[in-house]
Amino acid sequence: MNLVIDIGNTRTKFSVFNRGEVLITVPVEEFNASHIGVLKREYDELDHVILSAVKDYPQELRDALKQEFDTFIELNAGTPLPIENCYETKDTLGKDRIAAVVGAFDLYPETNVLVIDAGTAITYDILTAEGKYLGGNISPGIEMRFKALHQFTGKLPLTERADYSKLFGTSTANAIRAGVQNGTVYEVDSTISAFKEFYDNLKVIITGGDAEFFDNKLKNSFFVHFNLTSLGLNRILEYNGEI
Repeated sequence: MNLVIDIGNTRTKFSVFNRGEVLITVPVEEFNASHIGVLKREYDELDHVILSAVKDYPQELRDALKQEFDTFIELNAGTPLPIENCYETKDTLGKDRIAAVVGAFDLYPETNVLVIDAGTAITYDILTAEGKYLGGNISPGIEMRFKALHQFTGKLPLTERADYSKLFGTSTANAIRAGVQNGTVYEVDSTISAFKEFYDNLKVIITGGDAEFFDNKLKNSFFVHFNLTSLGLNRILEYNGEI
């Protein structure tokens, strides 16, 4: 059985997998060494762990994972992958991005896939049917756009996302919502259309905390998979046990 720990920019979650099937996924403010004992008691065959962190975490946790598990992998630029990573600056590639792409590869092998991770930032990553990760795009996430308008102007208020689908706003708050929310939808839809011109039979997967926002808003079809990154991390862990 495998433990997958995903430490992101704004949230952390851990998942337990058994033979490729996820048993539990739990979001926590922080994963620490005390969680290990609880999980070990609950799942006595839990022997392998992979950790992906986009920010620093305590050395105590690293030491505990190394001590308590037969296999410990901390995802980095040198970790062997079941896909070909063609990114030029592998050291700067977000671990969540490459893990999500591997998750897409696991779901749709031999398929062109565009992975959109809608979180703190919105990332677009392209994987070819030949299993080659080529790269992608990075743009501000929805909340970041709201905060940027407030922070970098003198009078625009900090506005929260709301259910607002009109073409334009008749108040400043709704004008911001229309600009940010509609603009994000237009960006994502246009990006999908552009990639479809170059990659045949392209499947689109949207993941991340804001994935649900795009329901019934995009003209292009897509699949939502909230555990795509965890699925990819588990596949990387299994792949390293196979080689």
